[in-house]
Amino acid sequence: MASHNLSGLKRDEKGRNIQVVVRCRPFNTMERKSSYGVMDCDPNRKEVIVKTGGMNDKAARKTYTFDMVFGPAAKQIDVYKSVVYPILDEVIMGYNCTVFAYGQTGTGKTFTMEGERSPNGEFTWEEDPLAGIIPRTLHQIFEKLSENGTEFSVKVSLLEIYNEELFDLLSPSDDVTERLQLFDDPRNKRGVVVKGLEEITVHNKDEVYQILERGSAKRRTASTLMNAYSSRSHSVFSVTIHMKEITMDGEELVKIGKLNLVDLAGSENIGRSGAVDKRAREAGNINQSLLTLGRVITALVEKRPHVPYRESKLTRILQDSLGGRTKTSIIATVSPSSSNMEETLSTLEYASRAKNIMNKPEVNQKLTKRTLIKEYTEEIERLKRDLVATRDKNGVYLSAENYDTVTRSTFLKSGCLRVGFRLEETSRDLQNTKEKLSREEFVCSELTAVQETLYDTAGRLLSTADASTGDVSGLHDKLDRKEKVEQHNSEIQQSFSQRMEGALGNMQRCVRQQGAAHHDMLSGYSQDIGETRELQGNMQSCPLEELLRVIKS
Repeated sequence: MASHNLSGLKRDEKGRNIQVVVRCRPFNTMERKSSYGVMDCDPNRKEVIVKTGGMNDKAARKTYTFDMVFGPAAKQIDVYKSVVYPILDEVIMGYNCTVFAYGQTGTGKTFTMEGERSPNGEFTWEEDPLAGIIPRTLHQIFEKLSENGTEFSVKVSLLEIYNEELFDLLSPSDDVTERLQLFDDPRNKRGVVVKGLEEITVHNKDEVYQILERGSAKRRTASTLMNAYSSRSHSVFSVTIHMKEITMDGEELVKIGKLNLVDLAGSENIGRSGAVDKRAREAGNINQSLLTLGRVITALVEKRPHVPYRESKLTRILQDSLGGRTKTSIIATVSPSSSNMEETLSTLEYASRAKNIMNKPEVNQKLTKRTLIKEYTEEIERLKRDLVATRDKNGVYLSAENYDTVTRSTFLKSGCLRVGFRLEETSRDLQNTKEKLSREEFVCSELTAVQETLYDTAGRLLSTADASTGDVSGLHDKLDRKEKVEQHNSEIQQSFSQRMEGALGNMQRCVRQQGAAHHDMLSGYSQDIGETRELQGNMQSCPLEELLRVIKS
C-alpha cells in the first residue's frame, strides 16, 4: 500500500494526463429514417470503432481508445459516478478540478452537464434518471460535507462566453447585454479574474435547480436544423467551496476547492447546421474559439514553446485547466448516425489528441482565518466607498480613492500615447524577449526532463550495482565456506589414512605371528605323526612276546 501511495505521489510530481471520456447518445427519430449506425462502443476495452466505409464495407474502420467509453445505453448516473464522483473528494481536499463537455451540436453535451428535472421532484439525485452532472454534484457536495461535520460554504457562478464577450447569467440585473471584463489573476499567473461576476451562496441542495433555471433563462439559444434548442454559447458553471480546518496547534485555516463544469458550444459545420446571417457569424465565432482550443491542445501535446491561450476568451479562462495546476476531465459527446460521421471523426480526433495533455495538479494554499477576514474587510470597505459615492449622486459613481486609481491609470495611458513610437519599439523588444524567454523556458524544461530521466537511470544503475556487489560478496563468502569444508575434509582424510595404515600394520604383524605359530604347530604335528607311524611300524614287525616284554619292562 505504501509503494502504491509513493507511485501516486511521483505521478503527481511529474504530472497527470487529462482524463478523456467518450459518450455516444442514442439515435433520434429523424436519424432512424434517413441514416444508419456507424459507431460501435466497447466499454470493457474502452474503445470506439467508427465504420468509415459505408454499410457494406466492413474493412474500413477507425478505432480510438480512451479512458472510458459510454455507449447509447449508458445512464446519467453511470457517467456521473465514473467521471465526476471521484473528483469531488479531490475538490474537498483543496484541488481545482474541471470537467468540460465537447462535441457537435445535438450530441447531448447540455443534457450530460445539466440534464433535466423530473416532475414534482419525486426522485433523489441518485435515482433521478434525467439529472445531469451539475445538480448531482451540488447535491453530493452538501451530503459529503454535512456528513463530515465540517463548517463550509458553497458559492456558485455561471459565466457565458458568447461572440467572444463575457456575460453573467446569475446577475441580478435584467440587462442581459452587460459585458464583463477579463483580467489576469495577480495571485496566480495562469489564472484569470472576471470582474463583476456574481457569486451566489447556495445554502442547500434544493436551491440548485432554481439557480440553473435562472441561468438557463438568460442563456442565448437559437433554432437550427440540427437542434431545435441549440446552445449558441459556451457556459462555465463554477462551484467554490470554503471549508474550515483546525490544525494541531488549534489554529483555524480555510481550505478552498473549486470545480469548473464547462458546457462548450456545438462544433458543427455552418452549412449543415442551417444557420444564416447572424447565426452564421455566431457559428463562425464559436468555431474560431474551438479552433483556438484545438491549437492550444496541439501546442501542449507537441510541447511547443508558445501556447496561444490569449487568442480566445475561452482558452484564457481554461488556461489553468489545460497544462496547468488543475485536474481536468473531458467528456466528448458523439452521434452514432452516418449523417454526422464527419463531425464525429473530428470530435474523436480532437479528444484523442487531448489525452496527451499533461497537467501538474497542486493543492490550493490554505488561508488563515485572519487573512481571509482581512480580505473581506478590504472588499467591504471598497464597496462602502462606492455605495456612498453613488448615493451622493455627484456625477462620480465611484469613491474618490477608486476614482483616483482609475484616473491615474487613464493618465498613464495618455502619457503612453505621447510616447507611442517608443512604446511600439519597446513592445517589439518585449515580444522578442518573451519569445526568447519562451524558447529558453522550453529548453530548460527539456533539460529538466532529461536530467530527471538521467537521475532516474542513475538511481536504477546504483540499485543494480548495489545488488551486484551484494551478490559478489555472497559468492566470496560461499567460496570461503567451500575452502574451509575442503580443508576440514583433507584433514579428516589424512587422519583416517594414518589410522588405517597403523591398523593394517598391526594386522600384518598379527597375521605373521599367527602364521609362524601355525607353522610351528604343523611342524610339531608332523613330527608326532612321524613318530607315531614309526612306532606303529615297529609294533607290526615285532613279535607279540617281545612286545609284551618290552611293555612289561
